[in-house]
Amino acid sequence: MSSDESPNAAPSERRDAVREKAQQVKARQSRARLIRRASLAVVAVAFVAVIAVVVTWTVSSSAAKPSMSPANDVDGGFAVTGVTGLGIASDTAGPSGQAEGEATPTPTPTETPAPTASPTEAAAVDIHVYVDYLSTGSRDFQLANMTQLSEWVKEGAATLTYHPVAMLTAKSNGTKYSLRAAGAAACVAQNSPDYFFAFNDALLREQPDVDSDGYSDSELAALAIATGVDGPKVVRSCIEDQAFTSWAKTETERALKELPGTDGIALTTTPMVMVNGTQYVGKLDDPKEFAQFVLTVASDAYFKATPTPTPTPTP
Repeated sequence: MSSDESPNAAPSERRDAVREKAQQVKARQSRARLIRRASLAVVAVAFVAVIAVVVTWTVSSSAAKPSMSPANDVDGGFAVTGVTGLGIASDTAGPSGQAEGEATPTPTPTETPAPTASPTEAAAVDIHVYVDYLSTGSRDFQLANMTQLSEWVKEGAATLTYHPVAMLTAKSNGTKYSLRAAGAAACVAQNSPDYFFAFNDALLREQPDVDSDGYSDSELAALAIATGVDGPKVVRSCIEDQAFTSWAKTETERALKELPGTDGIALTTTPMVMVNGTQYVGKLDDPKEFAQFVLTVASDAYFKATPTPTPTPTP
């Protein structure tokens, strides 16, 4: 009998066969693990690549669409070039529900002195008003002083610049009304500057309540068109596209740090009224007090600018 046919040969062969089979199974399992790991790595790389593409596209899109600024913006404000459109409206109802064919009521004119004795005697007084269209104080000041402000501008006794800011953006249930209204004012100032004063007045006169949604962009556009703006289609498109909301945000942040042309004065409240660089701190709803303040500042500027004559020696 050969050794292959010994009684111990069969069990040994069976053990070798089992061991070999176990090694084959282990090898297959190792290959499967490697394949799974490789697959997960490929998926992870692909996921990261997709995220990178999305981020790159977003950044490049943002870079391709720069923040717009109004062409006639001067230090974040707009000079009043005319008082056209006050009380003018169209045939349909505006955001407030008032028929836009009806004239907007204006305050009773107040007997107040002009800021300067004569345009030839002193330079026109320079008035800057920082206004938030959701600020009740801004509304009070506008309603009380709109008549005399418009008269001073027409007479050339004063230059008037409004700075739309958005300090109360968080006070409109997430709709960012202050920011959108400031951007809408910039749209009118850019595309129909002669009607900016009228739209500014309408925004304050038709002011929504704090902590309400405020007007939609479409309603803001309707309010602008109701004043009789030039190029109503362009103005509507500008407002509904929120073309200048980024500009309004940037200018608000700048004013909160320092007002242009001042020695470190920052915007702390609205309205903030500066007359020849001096802040008005009187009653917002008292036109006589404001007129007296303007007259005093103008007089001070006049006497500072006028040299004292030197006495002529007597022969």
